[in-house]
Amino acid sequence: MRVSVAVLSTREAHSEYGVLLARRSIQPVWIEVENRTSHTLWLMSPGIDPGFFPASEAAEAFERPERRFRELSFPNPVAPASTASGFVLTNLHEGVKFVQLDLVGEKWSKTYLMLTPVPGLRSDYLRSRVFLEDNYAASELVHFDDDASFRAALEALPCCVTNKDGTKNGDPLNLVIVGGLDDAFPALVRRGWSPTESTWSGSVMRMINSALAKERYAYAPISSLYLYGRPQDVALQKARDNVHQRNHLRLWKSPMRYRGKTVWVGQISRDIGSRMTIHSPTLTTHKIDPDVDGAALALAGDMVYSQNLQKIGFAGGVGPAAREAPKRNLTTDPYFTVGLRTVLIFDRKPTSITDIEILPWELTLDRAADDPATVQR
Repeated sequence: MRVSVAVLSTREAHSEYGVLLARRSIQPVWIEVENRTSHTLWLMSPGIDPGFFPASEAAEAFERPERRFRELSFPNPVAPASTASGFVLTNLHEGVKFVQLDLVGEKWSKTYLMLTPVPGLRSDYLRSRVFLEDNYAASELVHFDDDASFRAALEALPCCVTNKDGTKNGDPLNLVIVGGLDDAFPALVRRGWSPTESTWSGSVMRMINSALAKERYAYAPISSLYLYGRPQDVALQKARDNVHQRNHLRLWKSPMRYRGKTVWVGQISRDIGSRMTIHSPTLTTHKIDPDVDGAALALAGDMVYSQNLQKIGFAGGVGPAAREAPKRNLTTDPYFTVGLRTVLIFDRKPTSITDIEILPWELTLDRAADDPATVQR
């Protein structure tokens, strides 16, 4: 078998179909299947998107002849020793799209998982070029093959992000993700996490319009915080009801490698509103839920269902902050924490919920307790 995938941008889709599909939140995914087997294979469109659009529905939505839409559709089935290609019409995603291809024949099936870039969105990860270039020379990399030394390295990290000058501490570095483009990031996108758009005039206007309309903006920009002397390499978010509410995280590629995998150090919190502030160049900021442990644990629970989470652990290094004596981030929002980092280790091979390993490092008996002494070692 050989499969190829490309996700069309809004402009490319308009050129191919002659109508602005994005206006109805429709996005064509081009698929080519080279069937070198002896089986007749069917491509399962619901596996790509359970809410995919049949050609007839899309044509009707734009009051266009159905024939052109059918000509562009993927032609099921794919005969043995043949190649077929065409489009499946899916729901719109910007920046990046996770594509799952399920090919089924008689007593035979094959699944391909692909994380595919989508042209058009000015994403943070494109600015940092973090997936195209390594931040570190080979001599700077530190490799860990045992859990004890890896845990010690995580606990030796700074407690928090900083401002650009490194003179003030901000949100806690309460998240570590181990993995890359073939395991961790597909898992995040599969569970609905989206890349954020860089801050520029277009994204600012889009945010203002979303705020006025009280609508979601799944790719809303995130302010820059600093670690390793640079802003975040990747920012992701999971939009909620409107632009004021979202779960969001920032990640920095570290010089650490755990059993050959990239280690990302990060910060995660939940936005619960917006307010005015003199501590932001835009004079506005999102207000975070002070329970930052809750945001990290919610992500861990989310990733349990991603199929790619292999291990969960908790490491020290943040430092406790009691509910009655919270610390504050760079925009003065208070937060409290038992002081642990949530560590999520991913693998390309699917892992069932019952097989996810819990690392025997730190355990919280009650993360919401006011007394940080409830952390057991």
